[in-house]
Amino acid sequence: MAARLLSALALALVISAVVDLRAERTGSSATPLFDDAAPVALTLKAPFNDLFEHARSDDSYAVTGTLSYAHGGREISIENVKLTLRGNTSKGENECAFPKLKVDLPADEDVAGPLLSRLRALKIGTHCGEAGEDALTPKFGRMPNEHSPLREAFVYRLLEAVDVPTLKARPARITYVYADAKPGQSPAQEQPLVRNAMLLEGTDEAIKRLGGMREIEEKEFTTAQAQFTPADTARLAFAEAMIGNFDWCLKMVPSDTYRCDARHPLWNILAVVLGDSKVIPVMYDFDVSGMVVGRHPWFKTVFNTDFSRSHSPIDVEVLAQVQRTRTLFSRDVLDAVRREFTQRRNAAYDAFAAAPLDAAGRRIAKEYLDSFFDAIGSDEAFYRPVVATEGAKPYANDSGAPVCAAAGCWGRVA
Repeated sequence: MAARLLSALALALVISAVVDLRAERTGSSATPLFDDAAPVALTLKAPFNDLFEHARSDDSYAVTGTLSYAHGGREISIENVKLTLRGNTSKGENECAFPKLKVDLPADEDVAGPLLSRLRALKIGTHCGEAGEDALTPKFGRMPNEHSPLREAFVYRLLEAVDVPTLKARPARITYVYADAKPGQSPAQEQPLVRNAMLLEGTDEAIKRLGGMREIEEKEFTTAQAQFTPADTARLAFAEAMIGNFDWCLKMVPSDTYRCDARHPLWNILAVVLGDSKVIPVMYDFDVSGMVVGRHPWFKTVFNTDFSRSHSPIDVEVLAQVQRTRTLFSRDVLDAVRREFTQRRNAAYDAFAAAPLDAAGRRIAKEYLDSFFDAIGSDEAFYRPVVATEGAKPYANDSGAPVCAAAGCWGRVA
């Protein structure tokens, strides 16, 4: 009997180890932080003035602070977390007065508490600034107020709902406490600053969760044609159209120069190598997507609303990206991906209904979703007539009025 018990115990331990290993490889042991879509409250105390002054020009500059939150009826404080700035253009002083943050957590999971267990780093999408409802930053067109992070968190949740690989995100309400407060600032730094934010999964955690082995660095990446399946690439292109995002680049074939150059064959997209050596694209960074900012300052220099019966810029933006897929993929791939999105339409609108969006953000998000599903929902809508003749000039209607009079309107339209 004793021998059988020992044998059973040994077998249980082996099974447990196998299960743990499988969980580690598949990423099913992801932190519970992102299991809930409701905003989470955090407090972050640090010398923010010191950080902002030095880290904008020095990527390695860091300060230490304290991160705290309530969980299970108790207050958890994590001392000596390391804060750095993250992002590219958002770190510019004229872009975001309060830039994006990265918080490195201690290796001891007991210190981090149950909510942040298994996390090594936490990315924070901040409010960027204190501008009004409709203001955008002049150079890159960000929305510098606290509507932006909640809208972007919704975009990540939306992509998850339609089964497009991306990072996990959660809306948050963060209390910032300046350890080096300066008098006379606006808003006042002597008092805690409470703003909406977005918590974002780290790249390493995402790769692990997706069952990936590593990321292909941009300098290693060649083309989508060589490294992704056509279906995965088409899925990404449709998803970017759905959210009105133009801040991305993917070199499709060796000769492709559409928004790409030799320096950036891959922009705001991770190329993740899975355990079976398959490589998948993982999209991220949506703070200047149309679904977040509501409009693109450059729109009139690129598009014309006369291409849409509704004269809606959102319709035109979505249609432009959707129609470009016809030049990149075969009909069987396009139809299969269209079916995938159409089958997840209800899930997309469910995520939209559950998101904590401001009134304008809700209207904008719905218009993007409606435009997207209208554009792909039928063969008549998707396979609309196109002009593919050299030297053709587009007209807005049968009256003969040209869509635009500039010389640049002449050329090949396909």
